[in-house]
Amino acid sequence: MAVLVTGGAGYIGSVAVVHLLTAGQTVVVLDNLSTGHCGALSEGAVFVEGDIRDKQRVARVLVDHAIDTVMHFAAQSIVSESCRDPGKYFDNNVVGAHTVLQAMAEAGVRAFILSSTAAVYGHPEAIPITEDMPTRPLNPYGLSKRMVEQMLEWYDRVHGIRYVSLRYFNAAGASGRFGEAHDPETHLIPNILMAVEGKRPSVTVFGTDYDTPDGTCIRDYVHVVDLADAHLKAMAWLTAGDASGIFNLGNATGNSVREVLEAVRRVTGQGFRIEYGERRAGDADRLVASSQRAQDVLGWCPRHGDIDAIVRDAWRWRQAHPHAYNPA
Repeated sequence: MAVLVTGGAGYIGSVAVVHLLTAGQTVVVLDNLSTGHCGALSEGAVFVEGDIRDKQRVARVLVDHAIDTVMHFAAQSIVSESCRDPGKYFDNNVVGAHTVLQAMAEAGVRAFILSSTAAVYGHPEAIPITEDMPTRPLNPYGLSKRMVEQMLEWYDRVHGIRYVSLRYFNAAGASGRFGEAHDPETHLIPNILMAVEGKRPSVTVFGTDYDTPDGTCIRDYVHVVDLADAHLKAMAWLTAGDASGIFNLGNATGNSVREVLEAVRRVTGQGFRIEYGERRAGDADRLVASSQRAQDVLGWCPRHGDIDAIVRDAWRWRQAHPHAYNPA
């Protein structure tokens, strides 16, 4: 039997593939390379280039490779873009996930692990955020992920596809081999590091009037290696026959934008230019997780939660890969 990793040439998916291979799993990666990278593919995994909305291609992969578990990372994930072009997000994220679920139901594949997001919560009622709090997405990206979770409830009920939805907060850091390389890059830490490298003239702080101690957004940064570990623990949970569930993944601590800026200064020992802009559409004041359920049920514990450690790993990867996944 084997694990299908959709989006396995992307940031988080590539690190999860390495963890799966290290654990002795047979891995098949399905990716259309629209945002993924050939250089982020592991040699030990079978690679199939294709789109998750191509039901025939997905079905063939499930059958030909005797897939028993799907880890679903493939998705568009830029909040601001989703507010400008919601149709793109509903098409890729919702229709794409539904196509995979349809193919799974027909092929008899009964385990699905979703790469979900804290964006499903919107403005939370309290901090830290627990899984039983209301979901009120502020943007089409968050809504698209919540729609997939709702579909999963019905595919579990009707088709017996058990699932784990992992609502992770701000993925960051890098493994020794794979790191973050998006185009365009919208995440804070790599954008600051690009300013340090001189690859961009400055870093922009979007909004300084949020309801936080220093006026900038607070986010819960979780290391990509810890996220990959959570996916393996979720797979073990489903393999053991346990029920479907939803779990937050975070460090239960938050860092403001200004605090992340200072962490980059400490780690790199270098300065950079800062500009200030208006708030981005759809951004909440603060998003900090309670991951107690994941710890109690899955046995997951974040081991790389310190913001300096997260920045340090991202910085080391960028220094070792100055052209990311592109040829020099």
